[in-house]
Amino acid sequence: MAEFVRIYEQNPNPKEIKRVVDILKKGGLIIYPTDTVYGLGCDITNAKALERIARIKNVKLEKANFSFVCHDLSNLSDYVKQIDTSTFKILKRALPGPYTFILPGSKTLPKAFKKKKTVGIRVPNNAIALEIVRELENPIVSTSIYDEDEIIEYATDPELILEKWDSLVDLVIDGGFGGNEPSTIIDFSEGEPFVVREGKGSLEIL
Repeated sequence: MAEFVRIYEQNPNPKEIKRVVDILKKGGLIIYPTDTVYGLGCDITNAKALERIARIKNVKLEKANFSFVCHDLSNLSDYVKQIDTSTFKILKRALPGPYTFILPGSKTLPKAFKKKKTVGIRVPNNAIALEIVRELENPIVSTSIYDEDEIIEYATDPELILEKWDSLVDLVIDGGFGGNEPSTIIDFSEGEPFVVREGKGSLEIL
């Protein structure tokens, strides 16, 4: 049975944020709100939790395209090779926001991702998500949660999410209704930006 916690984005309760982070530190999986759709996440440093997410998504961990959800761009060099000034300016302009930027992975990636040539970086414009990663002091590895319903595609109601994911995760955050439009994915791994998926984020940042 997953815990169900109501957290308000306008003023996230530090006690509740700490409760979420404690679960992450113990290898737990959480479902949490972002500025786009609800995400499934775990602590990037916890190998067992990473394996659990990969199993749920039915992918091999080393081949999975998970995003790294960061609080800001200050620790980018831990996960990403040096990027040029113009790329960094675009990231600064766009983040926090509804974008996933695919960037060349650094040699200091966590063990589970050592073979990855690229990583997806997210800094969502959502106070709950940002407070969690700030308190955790390292990124969450994250993936969107889909709905089998082809019309909806993304689950938006936290209570329905809890019903479906109750036995798979350790905690579901009710941060209000989620969106049903995913992030815009822009690939900078080859230098020039390439739009992989047009989502909520405007392409005017390029």
